[in-house]
Amino acid sequence: MSNTIKSLEWRYAVKKFDASKSIGEENVEKLKKSFNLTATSYGLQPIKLVVVENKEVQEKLVSHSFNQAQVGQASHVLVLCVEKSVIKDSVNGYFDKVKAVRGTSDEIIEPYRNMMHTSFDNKSEEDIFIWSKHQAYIALGNLMTVCAIEKIDSCPMEGFIPEGYSEVLGLEKLNLIPVLVLPVGIRAEDDMFASFKKVRKEISESVIDIK
Repeated sequence: MSNTIKSLEWRYAVKKFDASKSIGEENVEKLKKSFNLTATSYGLQPIKLVVVENKEVQEKLVSHSFNQAQVGQASHVLVLCVEKSVIKDSVNGYFDKVKAVRGTSDEIIEPYRNMMHTSFDNKSEEDIFIWSKHQAYIALGNLMTVCAIEKIDSCPMEGFIPEGYSEVLGLEKLNLIPVLVLPVGIRAEDDMFASFKKVRKEISESVIDIK
């Protein structure tokens, strides 16, 4: 069995972290880089990662997380957010970076830039928010996989109150909307969920092969 599969089998949604232990700055940097390398639609990266490493702040977030204690216990709390910035600026910023990094000519860039502007001009604000949130889910999956491979424990959460997180973390002034939460840390030795066998369908039930 490959190390990757073994790592994914090792992973579980931690219900209790050891609050006395930290994952360390090296691992935090790995997670930041992994987030930044996540694939996103058009490559626009309409999401940001807020990294919380402050136990007082984390404790304030617990009540906005339906009292899920992991948020307060975790070494760090990763908050995945959607940007509320004007999408036109994001498109232009992306192609400016393409030009700077790859040296791509305006002749090649402009047709793609115009196509993307047209695509987003035809979408409502709600459509763009939903599209952006989908990118956050891609990033969450990527972070969870990296956590498993690096033996960093995690617990993905949709169950939290965005308005509460925005208030505690001052996200409104950053034009960010929190959409997903990922506490990370070291599992507590007495977290009984660590010993539970995984409950999954057989591969033949979840995967359809077309040859």
